[in-house]
Amino acid sequence: MRSVSSWGNYPVVEQSVHALAWRDEHLPVTEGHTLLAHGQGRSYGDVALNAGGTVLTTTRLDRFLSFDTAHGVLCAEAGVTLAQILKVIVPHGWFLPVTPGTRFVSLGGAVANDVHGKNHHQAGTFGNYVQRLALRRSNGELLICTPTQNRDMFRATIGGLGLTGLIVWVEFSLKKIHSTCIEQETVRFANLAEFHELSAASAADWEYTVAWVDCLASGNQLGRGIFFRGRHAAADASLDKTPAADKPRLAVPFNLPGWLLNRQSVRLFNSLYYNKPRKPASRVHFEPFFYPLDKLASWNRLYGRRGFFQYQCVLPHSAGQEAMREILTTIADSGQGSFLSVLKVFGEVPSPGMLSFPRPGTTLALDFANHGSKTRKLFAQLDQITVKYNGAVYPAKDACMSAASYQHYYPQWREFSQFIDPAFSSSFWRRVTNPDVTA
Repeated sequence: MRSVSSWGNYPVVEQSVHALAWRDEHLPVTEGHTLLAHGQGRSYGDVALNAGGTVLTTTRLDRFLSFDTAHGVLCAEAGVTLAQILKVIVPHGWFLPVTPGTRFVSLGGAVANDVHGKNHHQAGTFGNYVQRLALRRSNGELLICTPTQNRDMFRATIGGLGLTGLIVWVEFSLKKIHSTCIEQETVRFANLAEFHELSAASAADWEYTVAWVDCLASGNQLGRGIFFRGRHAAADASLDKTPAADKPRLAVPFNLPGWLLNRQSVRLFNSLYYNKPRKPASRVHFEPFFYPLDKLASWNRLYGRRGFFQYQCVLPHSAGQEAMREILTTIADSGQGSFLSVLKVFGEVPSPGMLSFPRPGTTLALDFANHGSKTRKLFAQLDQITVKYNGAVYPAKDACMSAASYQHYYPQWREFSQFIDPAFSSSFWRRVTNPDVTA
């Protein structure tokens, strides 16, 4: 057994680790001992942890199987990272159809969590572009799943949190690009109402939209922030298609003292960042636009030895702006939160997975230093609001939600359960389906 933590450095669990070497390898099934695939470990909570069981690390399943450069279709093993994929596809004029805020995640993890990105309002989730995947079940069976072949298992595996078996390889479609650059505009907005006005005005003409929000602002400034919108630049002969470096340039060498991130320091940073002079329009390489944190390795150490949580919820359009105002007011009143916060409107493109998180509405993602019971109390309040407005919380970011909350957010969990591989489980799944298990 080894001590392993999530990206948020909480929780820390004891689990066995088995490194997979070949895609046709038999899974190490042992009676009474559960399995779970584990990629790059970028999930924030316990969705990729298996306390008391075994995780199957996929970092050595990193082979490219095919690449149709004419039509933009790539097939690769599940352990290949998005960074490695970008290094291969960008020189040929292709890009990821959907990308999360870091490229250091595995392809299998992107499917298992059905990741979303800045273009959700137009493109939906990553799962919308998966054409085929291979799923290894614990009985040795290899299932080829597509939208028409083994359709229900396909739907269960996309966004299925790694519980349906081991994703061995994935074939998916890419997006054509003509430049490595993004045409970007930044707009300062004064409150939540202005954010929604900007989102509505940008939805049709801007493929990528997202906002940083000041989590400690209140009153008439509640929800103030910076709105970023972008689109792929047109062809430019002066630009090549060489992707940026696939490794971070800087690193946080050790856990910083926890007291550095407090209400006063975060408030000061937020004020400086909000008022920082900016070019309203610019052309930037895709790396800083999509992956601003990737230039700093081990940035999770910024929160100190006790680690941190991330809370991401989505609130439906039917709840109106009042719901998000209530969430932001509760966070501001608590004095918690950090400088890392994201606000975005999800679009109407339906996700293909049974348990996929994105749905039409407004989503907020925010980091919180781990202050123990104080932080958990805040999350309980946020969950009450999210439940009240029929929203949902993102499992890949969660380490605290109760079984009752999860089952309210995802009533389809019982239907999904019939597709779980009998040998697979996770700390997260046991916590949110068994009311006797606590985080």
